[in-house]
Amino acid sequence: MDHFREEIVVRRNRGLQSALYALCWLGIVFFGFVALIYLQGTVMQLNFNIPGIVILLVSGGAAVLLYLRKDNLRLEYEYTFTNGELDFAMVLGNRRRKELGSMRVRNVEACGLVAHPSFQRYITMPGIRKNNWFLNRGANLFYFYFVKDGSKRLIVIEPSQEMVALIKSYAAHNAFQG
Repeated sequence: MDHFREEIVVRRNRGLQSALYALCWLGIVFFGFVALIYLQGTVMQLNFNIPGIVILLVSGGAAVLLYLRKDNLRLEYEYTFTNGELDFAMVLGNRRRKELGSMRVRNVEACGLVAHPSFQRYITMPGIRKNNWFLNRGANLFYFYFVKDGSKRLIVIEPSQEMVALIKSYAAHNAFQG
């Protein structure tokens, strides 16, 4: 029998992100309009003055940069568990998906809840590389500690209780620590 579970983690309190997203769109429209006005003034009048070109480039660059980064405000994480294999992905704006990594739960040296005292031992290790793949700080966070290619890694996620039960069942003996 196959064990499969897929979870999508979204931010619980989205009020600030929604306000920033709307503000981002206002900035895109405003800076795009300013860039269009200065572009029209430069091209139609053949008036190539330095301050006008600088304002055109700065406002046009700000509009493009805001447009490219606006999806980072609508971030989600996706965890997929399939028969002991755990895949991580980041979804930006419900459109773009970026694979973050994959791991076999059996190969994890230690895992458990972040609230457990064992987490402090791993987080304070020198030379550890930490990945925070969660959105809600008040959630029941879960960590994985493993060594890959000689480097120590720590991944922190926020799975549901059902996924934690699946992880426990596939983890190596004595790997789960509270």
